[in-house]
Amino acid sequence: MGKVSKRRSSGSVLLSRNRSSAVPSVKPPTSLSSKAGRTLIRNHHTLQKQLAQAVARNDTEAAQKLRHEIEASGGLEKYQNASIHGQSSQRGGDSSKLLIQWLNEDKAAARGKGSLKLLEVGSLSPNNAVSKYPLFTVTRIDLHSQHPCIETQDFMERPLPTSEDQKFDLISLSLVLNYVPDPADRGEMLRRTTQYLRTLNTEDPLFPSLFLVLPAPCVTNSRYLNEKRLGEMMESLGYTLVKRKLSPKLIYGLWRLNNLVLAQKKTKWKKEEVNAGKTRNNFAVTFK
Repeated sequence: MGKVSKRRSSGSVLLSRNRSSAVPSVKPPTSLSSKAGRTLIRNHHTLQKQLAQAVARNDTEAAQKLRHEIEASGGLEKYQNASIHGQSSQRGGDSSKLLIQWLNEDKAAARGKGSLKLLEVGSLSPNNAVSKYPLFTVTRIDLHSQHPCIETQDFMERPLPTSEDQKFDLISLSLVLNYVPDPADRGEMLRRTTQYLRTLNTEDPLFPSLFLVLPAPCVTNSRYLNEKRLGEMMESLGYTLVKRKLSPKLIYGLWRLNNLVLAQKKTKWKKEEVNAGKTRNNFAVTFK
């Protein structure tokens, strides 16, 4: 999807690529308590949102101050270390475990080893559950890679496919969309996923599809978004929800792309209040 906005230069999205049979090991991140990790991640998201707002109103002084504050707190690298630590098997934080569970329920592995292509956007580790699943050949991308098996790349700048061979059967956006600070850019990211998925196979009940994971409060306690509205937005892109789980912390969805023509229509979605209340958060997704 071309360049969405120059706001992204301040650092926002996430990505990943390339798989090798022998995955090199890297030094694990410094030990961090679960509470401290959540606090760091939450603060980083807040600062990124404030930075995007400052850039949008052309407040260069405030933007520069916020960039210094982000760097002083450890920047994207420390944020990712906290995310990796939270994803560790000891804490049960690998969201792709549920994806594998869903695939096994539908006997997806019967398709054969390496028969499907997966693009993992915002990849933190080449050792998560989906990377070990024999069905997939995995391409991993991240905005700030910390592993040689993960390509440093912004999904929003990734070249669009020019053939079916360059497309994927599955795209993973796990805790990525919520990191994008601007509602319109979130919508553009979702719309862009449709351009990387292969042509629909009417006989396949699962693929091509998008694995989307968000913090639960994005749909349970947002002033501007709930599950119903998110579903309507996804359906306007041609997606149909085939698997879903809501936990106290996360909302998981496997969305099958059924109608690419709908995505090409570029339906617009404005920022509208769907849940009133002073305690609601302001997470939103819009489509221009």
